[in-house]
Amino acid sequence: MEEKAIAVNKKVLRDFEILDKLEVGIELKGFEVKSIREGKVSLDGAYVKESNGEFYIYKMFVQIPPSVHTSISEKRKRKLLMHKNEIVRWSTRVKERGLTILPIDVHTSNNRIKLTIALVRKRVLHGDKKKLEEKIAKREMRKY
Repeated sequence: MEEKAIAVNKKVLRDFEILDKLEVGIELKGFEVKSIREGKVSLDGAYVKESNGEFYIYKMFVQIPPSVHTSISEKRKRKLLMHKNEIVRWSTRVKERGLTILPIDVHTSNNRIKLTIALVRKRVLHGDKKKLEEKIAKREMRKY
């Protein structure tokens, strides 16, 4: 299984603590598949929400080619393809603990477009400051 990353949401990796990950499929139109394979996709500001017992990704930008004459929005909501038990497990964890689901990356797996989503919690900033100070101190110690 060869995986090739097409787009990565680096802000999630930096600003959030990842508790769990899951690889899911996305329901796409034909021209969207072509645009994603060409790398014309962005996950900036995208998020995942549950609606009617299914998960959807909102605000994921997929460029529409000029040859396609359609009124579909580039940031329309797209259905995520998940097993029922995964939907139940993740929705209960989000409701109970107040967590958020965010996309990490879009990649191809076995020539299929997949999305990696993560159950995340906002990272505490004062903890990052301590880590940064420790990192600087270690660097200074290595100099001498």
